[in-house]
Formats: sequence, C-alpha cells, structure tokens
Amino acid sequence: MSPVCHVGVVRAVVQRVLTAHVDSTVDGVTTRVADIGPGLCVLVGVTHDDDAAVAERMADRIAGLRIMADDAGVMNRSVVDVAGEVLVVSQFTLYGDTTRGRRPSWIAAARPEHAEPLVDAVVVGLRRRGLSVATGAFRTDMAVGLVNDGPATVVLEL
Repeated sequence: MSPVCHVGVVRAVVQRVLTAHVDSTVDGVTTRVADIGPGLCVLVGVTHDDDAAVAERMADRIAGLRIMADDAGVMNRSVVDVAGEVLVVSQFTLYGDTTRGRRPSWIAAARPEHAEPLVDAVVVGLRRRGLSVATGAFRTDMAVGLVNDGPATVVLEL
C-alpha cells in the first residue's frame, strides 16, 4: 500500500506568542535548546513529496503572515514588520490521519531523513528574510512551552 499524502504540502501551525521555548531530553538529560520573546511559534510538518521549493514558499508565507498587532491592535503586521522572533519546531504529528479508528496513522508524515532538511530549509528561508529564528532539536523528545498572544493561531498548508 502506498503512503497517503498530499503532493507538495508542508503544513504549519503558526501561533502568535509573547514567549516560547523548547526543552530537549536526550539520555535522560533535559536541556533548554531554544527561547524566544514576542513573535511566532511555528510547528512544521512535512510529507513525502515536499521539496525545497515548497519549503521556500512556506518560509515566505510565514514571514509575511499578517497576524501581528498594529498600533490599533488590529492583526495587520507581519513578524518581519514588528521585528519579532520565530521558534520553528518540527512536528510530524501534523500529518496524523485520524479518519479511522482511535489511533492516528503516521503514514503521510515524511521520514526524518526527508523531513529534517526541509524543516531546515524553512528556517534558512526565514533567516534570509531578516528574522531571528530559534529551533527545536530534531529527533529528540521535546517539550514546547509558550504563552499564546491573543490567542492567535493559524494553520497554513501550501
């Protein structure tokens, strides 16, 4: 049976945050690996057919997404406009299929060997747009903490 996936569709959950951080646990030792102030916490999921072009489009979309408040409190600015920070965390569970049964299927999630370079490409694309970007630690147990601002949460699919 071939994997069920959407061709060229990086998924991201983008949360406007006051603060966010990631702690990573390896061999029983927990370390704070990332910490940001006001900006965006972005959970990124990758599927099998995603490529560098899709990752670049996602970086552009995240950087330009107008969910930051302007002087009137209206979501009218991007994270670039407000010089906010970005925390990017790889999240294969965004491709969990829950259409049948009670346990999600992870078939549509890309293997780490494919996903890691594409998540890295999103990070590079965000940095190229002038953003300060922190990341989680790929292939580790991570605990993500954040204070959602608004709350404002948006799901992006390309």
